[in-house]
Amino acid sequence: MLKRIIKFLWQLFVTITFLTAIALFTPKFLFWMFAQPRTYTVENVESTRVAIVFGAGLLRDGSAGPVLSDRVQTAVALYQQGKVQKLLMSGDNSFIEYNEPEAMRQYALERGVPDEDIVLDYAGRRTYDTCYRAKHIFQVDEAILITQEFHMPRALFLCNWFGIDSNGVEANNRYFLKRSRAYWNFRELFATFQAMWDVLITKPLPVLGEPEPIN
Repeated sequence: MLKRIIKFLWQLFVTITFLTAIALFTPKFLFWMFAQPRTYTVENVESTRVAIVFGAGLLRDGSAGPVLSDRVQTAVALYQQGKVQKLLMSGDNSFIEYNEPEAMRQYALERGVPDEDIVLDYAGRRTYDTCYRAKHIFQVDEAILITQEFHMPRALFLCNWFGIDSNGVEANNRYFLKRSRAYWNFRELFATFQAMWDVLITKPLPVLGEPEPIN
């Protein structure tokens, strides 16, 4: 009797593990396939009016961290080459002392981007929120998305899902340790599943407000 129980529990464990793996890896694979033909370099991406820069972590002094500065540096390169005219910088500003959009703005200003060509979205708390607000608040129809390779498939899927005709340019200006990249890719498995769940099941509304079209 005990052996049967143990065998049943083991089979149940294996089945649950298998189904969990499918649930996590299937969206990741589908998003990756979607992103491949839509990912370019600074040099070969087609010009469009707006680039969307996604927020990431800050340093203790409130300035852009390595991941975030890498993204803004890529956005500046696109701007300087005339590939985009406006930079929509979207990030988290849930607390007064934590302001990703302003950190991005300062980084871009220091590199010569005029303030009038920088648009800040203070409520881009998640990739889902950034894409949703880019469409419904800032009324963006076409955009170049700027983020790292591990995050690009999810960003491209979500922005295109919300009606923004988007291509991506990966921020690859610096080397990140393998363990960091492994951690980000592992975390992205769950974030990608959550993105699929959000658009198909829960459909949450982010923080909204009055339209602020990018002119």
